[in-house]
Amino acid sequence: MKEKLRVIISGGGTGGHIFPAISIANAIKEQYPDAEILFVGAEGRMEMQRVPAAGYPIKGLPITGFNRKNLLKNVLVLYKLAKSQILARRIIKEFKPHVAVGVGGYASGPTLKVAGIMGIPTLIQEQNSYAGVTNKLLAQKACKICVAYDGMEKFFNKDKIILTGNPVRQDLLTPNISREDAIRSFGLNPAKKTILIIGGSLGARTINNCVMEGLEKIKMSDVQFIWQTGKTYINEARKTVARNGGLSMLYVTDFISNMAAAYSASDLVISRAGAGSISEFCLLQKPVILVPSPNVAEDHQTKNALALVNKNAAIYIKDDAASEALLDKAIETVNQPEILKNLSTNIAKLAFTDSANIIAREVCKLADKYRQKNGR
Repeated sequence: MKEKLRVIISGGGTGGHIFPAISIANAIKEQYPDAEILFVGAEGRMEMQRVPAAGYPIKGLPITGFNRKNLLKNVLVLYKLAKSQILARRIIKEFKPHVAVGVGGYASGPTLKVAGIMGIPTLIQEQNSYAGVTNKLLAQKACKICVAYDGMEKFFNKDKIILTGNPVRQDLLTPNISREDAIRSFGLNPAKKTILIIGGSLGARTINNCVMEGLEKIKMSDVQFIWQTGKTYINEARKTVARNGGLSMLYVTDFISNMAAAYSASDLVISRAGAGSISEFCLLQKPVILVPSPNVAEDHQTKNALALVNKNAAIYIKDDAASEALLDKAIETVNQPEILKNLSTNIAKLAFTDSANIIAREVCKLADKYRQKNGR
């Protein structure tokens, strides 16, 4: 009798890694309801809360990222990396997975490296249009590499690549709220154009500064805004708005729990250019202004943004130009229906509608092959 399917999914650090990972896990459970899935994350990172909240167990590794500014600090990083590999080996030995999946983030490096050494088949999910260093190294041993953009053979063996797109949060795909009701849920006016500003779970300083410095423009614009500041900036944002007497056309929050409603309410989105967010915009056909973060490895957010801009599917504003141009461009664009329509039409062409299920099927295929070979 075959053992239950056992899968390790490793990675995290940001919602952009965690939400796709949970979507893949959910899709595996749909195909194999009795499958056992164990997540491996990085201690102290957000996956240690978000994954259990989604109903899955998780083990933490003491892994951290390399410090590019202070090389001496990397002595401790190398120690933590070695310790993480030892712990990853112990986790794999105890759990006995049939396959290991890496979704990016600190923990995926040691987990998938050790899994490969131990003969466990591995699958990488590369979310960005420009592959990171860790995934390029892991790809040498990986059996399959699921990607979201064309042209990734410049980074990976083309025979291993499967174009799947990035999985997104399932609740976004079946919104059960109208635009009008969604806008009212934020205390705003359904008759007005609405711009959604999102800076990720922690926030984006440049985008938040643009809003705080541009409150007078917002007041005069006849446009309303849903502004998600992230937890790092919420107190500063609220104080700044209060000093300006409060603005009825501006809804301010640190976190939006119902993103389906926020997207339904918005005519235009302002966002960083994380791969997960871009996948959501494509699926939901949202016109978007992208302000890539300059603080990410290999500047991959700029490359993600340009992949859309080159197909007339998004507007791009550089981080260092945002304070001058962002709000003016957003207010101008949201009042031009033809531009919004063209952006929506073009971004919809880039959407992948069944990414999580396609990746889950590839994961299960690798696991079944491994079980047949090893009598498990």
